[in-house]
Amino acid sequence: MPASQSRARARDRNNVLNRAEFLSLNQPPKGGPEPRSSGRKASGPSAQPPPAGDGPRERRQSQQLPEEDCMQLNPSFKGIAFNSLLAIDICMSKRLGVCAGRAASWASARSMVKLIGITGHGIPWIGGTILCLVKSSTLAGQEVLMNLLLALLLDIMTVAGVQKLIKRRGPYETSPGLLDYLTMDVYAFPAGHASRAAMVSKFFLSHLVLAVPLRVLLVLWALCVGLSRVMIGRHHVTDVLSGFVIGYLQFRLVELVWMPSSTCQMLISAW
Repeated sequence: MPASQSRARARDRNNVLNRAEFLSLNQPPKGGPEPRSSGRKASGPSAQPPPAGDGPRERRQSQQLPEEDCMQLNPSFKGIAFNSLLAIDICMSKRLGVCAGRAASWASARSMVKLIGITGHGIPWIGGTILCLVKSSTLAGQEVLMNLLLALLLDIMTVAGVQKLIKRRGPYETSPGLLDYLTMDVYAFPAGHASRAAMVSKFFLSHLVLAVPLRVLLVLWALCVGLSRVMIGRHHVTDVLSGFVIGYLQFRLVELVWMPSSTCQMLISAW
């Protein structure tokens, strides 16, 4: 037995793997062998188990957060298109507002531009229509003027209602005038002067016999009224374009509910 033990010790001394630098190769890993799949899963940040106190509701919220972040970082095509058009509208409106202030490039023409805008205001048109209605002595003239008065009142109520609903400010910090407050035209969208000019010009083109130069001047007047509101900084370009569309729709509505001569006479007698 002692001879066999001495031979075993000699073999151990001669074994290369028993040296100090090779001892780690002979020892198994402390945690035991693990499959490759578990090692890959443990390497990711999502492999950590949720805390014991988290319930299913917290886990659902944590799973939804990356998707919400994705939606914020990747907006929809409609949102991108709307924001792009809005930026173009604001940029064009500020560039065209050459009479917006006393320090603007066209500040000397501000009074003339404001005068053009006043020609499309509701108060002068309503006052002038009532005066012509009182002075008129023909049934056809009274019928046209009474329906025009109805269209003007409809325009003021429609524009005031939409402006109160949207509450869009103009491109520049310009306060409305006294006449604007009387007709409740204090916000930017839609442009009341533009809608009124479009409605009145279409009304005259349909119910008055005018020469071709006068018809062209009437259309140019409506366009100049809308442009003047952008030049003084009260409205955006889209406000004016929307006003033109609303004015045309109002004209079509008045045509549908056109009051005949008998109804107009009854209203005039009651008035």
